[in-house]
Amino acid sequence: MAKALMLKPNCSFEILSIALFNSPPISTPSAAMAMCSTFCPRVSTQLNCKPFSFPPANKPSSFFVSFKAFSSQTSASTPKADDTPASIGFLGLGIMGSPMAQNLIKAGRAVTVWNRTKSKCEPLISMGAKYKSSPEEVAASCDVTFAMLADPESAVDVACGKYGAAKGMGPGKGYVDVSTVDGETSKLICEHIRATGAHFLEAPVSGSKKPAEDGQLIFLTAGDNVLYETVAPLLDIMGKSRFYLGEVGNGAAMKLVVNMVMGSMMASFSEGLVLSEKVGLDPSVLVEVISQGAISAPMYAMKGPSMVKSLYPTAFPLKHQQKDLRLALGLAESVSQPTPIAAATNELYKVAKSHGLSDQDFSAVIEALKVKLQHQT
Repeated sequence: MAKALMLKPNCSFEILSIALFNSPPISTPSAAMAMCSTFCPRVSTQLNCKPFSFPPANKPSSFFVSFKAFSSQTSASTPKADDTPASIGFLGLGIMGSPMAQNLIKAGRAVTVWNRTKSKCEPLISMGAKYKSSPEEVAASCDVTFAMLADPESAVDVACGKYGAAKGMGPGKGYVDVSTVDGETSKLICEHIRATGAHFLEAPVSGSKKPAEDGQLIFLTAGDNVLYETVAPLLDIMGKSRFYLGEVGNGAAMKLVVNMVMGSMMASFSEGLVLSEKVGLDPSVLVEVISQGAISAPMYAMKGPSMVKSLYPTAFPLKHQQKDLRLALGLAESVSQPTPIAAATNELYKVAKSHGLSDQDFSAVIEALKVKLQHQT
């Protein structure tokens, strides 16, 4: 049975912890705070971190959520500065990985990077990052290694390939995969990592280029709780909130559901913009009307003005949105759940890809509707 606890201690913040399954009752504020993720400000000073090793992994049995807030208080469950990883690896420096790694460097962390295209490492090296020539070398030289790859195939290759990170893992190390993949892929990577004696955490992110740059991502984590607790301060540098969702696969599933909804919302919004213009309305006014109503969404307000001008600066590539829809449909099929809206949306993104829009922002899906209209007229 689920339990929810709201504490109001004598400080400037509130802590909410949600514990599921067989968690014991919480009888004291100190016990509750030990379970809760911390509400803390971002710390961007140099920290003197010591090498550490993880205790044996415990089977995750609880769901937690933590949000950043302004407070000088810390939770008992948050590792002290001396307990956090002394060396951090980061694999994959694309549109998301690069700003995430940069934020770790700006916060004074010792970061070692790798990317298939070495030139993408140069800006981080100039900021103070070290470079290694393979994922294996990065993992071998770091306490915790993060990976942000474009698709399941890349995620598996970087983690489990010939010179993959798993070859450099071992007891006392941790691997955090922040890529968006399906649950089966995440479990496969987890199996390889744990086989080395290391810990594994899946932590796909909700958010695109700008949130990554601003350290405002949302982490959807699952896996070894001890690793989650250890890297929590690092997640707080890169994001505004973090959710711990239990067993490996839950984080991947949550991310796919979120992106399925997002892709469908964008497709519907695109239909509205095209239809409004077709019937003689000003689509810019439609954006304003929507922004003031019950269906207002930050995505519409942010993307709408550019879409009206047929501009699609890439924050989240269309090809990745279509990939996530495909994976979400596979997830739905695995549990026999009909998702007709997502299925139709996926076809629209496929049309957009066929017209050379793969590397444009996913809002460029509106162009697929314009093409269809031109064929009909």
